[in-house]
Amino acid sequence: MTIQQIYYAIVISEMGSLNKAAEQLYISQPSLTSAVKELEKSVGITIFNRTGRGVTLTNDGREFLMYARQLYSQYEQLQQRYASSENVKKKFSVSTQHYSFAVKAFVEMAKQFDTRQYEFSIMEERTREVIQDVAASRSEIGILYLSDFNRQAVMKILRVNELEFHPLITCQAYVYLHKSHPLAERTSISFADLQDYPCLQFDQGDNSSFYFAEEILSTQEYPRIIRANDRATMLNLMIGLNGYTLCSGIICEELNGSDYAAVPYQDDGTNTNSTMEIGYLTRRHNLLSTVGEQYIIQLRKYLNLPQEEL
Repeated sequence: MTIQQIYYAIVISEMGSLNKAAEQLYISQPSLTSAVKELEKSVGITIFNRTGRGVTLTNDGREFLMYARQLYSQYEQLQQRYASSENVKKKFSVSTQHYSFAVKAFVEMAKQFDTRQYEFSIMEERTREVIQDVAASRSEIGILYLSDFNRQAVMKILRVNELEFHPLITCQAYVYLHKSHPLAERTSISFADLQDYPCLQFDQGDNSSFYFAEEILSTQEYPRIIRANDRATMLNLMIGLNGYTLCSGIICEELNGSDYAAVPYQDDGTNTNSTMEIGYLTRRHNLLSTVGEQYIIQLRKYLNLPQEEL
């Protein structure tokens, strides 16, 4: 088994076709097929099912690819840290729930490096995709939150995928809305106050788990719900429909603008408040890259947290 064979398997799994993978890799299909057969022979499993429509992963193949991506990611990090070639761009990626502070920290991190030498990416995604990206080494770091409601379910998924959750900050729920909203001037807002306005939630997909909701207090029964899949649409719905969402209260005005307000959610006894614990994901026992370390430094700086040794 070689690093090259592992990389071939990763590309094939992403392309779903030997032909397309061969084109992507600039090698002939027979050579690629031969390399895959040698890899399968060396590991003693069948990685791919071959069909007339392309290739799919076997059950053994899915498990193999999970470890293969982790291994190849580590190999890339070694190359980035020690390779002498100036032509090789170093890669760094973050996957996050829809947090403006995570984007702001990414901006400040990127300013510390020459972007001609790096290939940076940040994806605001569904909760499941954040976890999958880090597990599959598509992203070095993932940002999400835990609460009393989702902690047990999410932590089980993280353990299965050999991921670690690193807490950053805890906060209570806030109601986030446009400053033109009738409730925007309140010092606090109760659940009863919100009944006449649509609750805006980030869509988690058809196969979403109840525990993957990005909004705290997601167990409440909201009479009006509108779902969106990006932050810009969410902000527009706040303006056009007097919608609101429930969040951490950590808002980056530089990115979201100053026309929005975060008002504390008022616990009324029946509809209690809850605590969000926001943190970041990494692969278990994984050492952060230099860029990853700088990103966490910028996160902690924005959140006014003391810097810790990484």
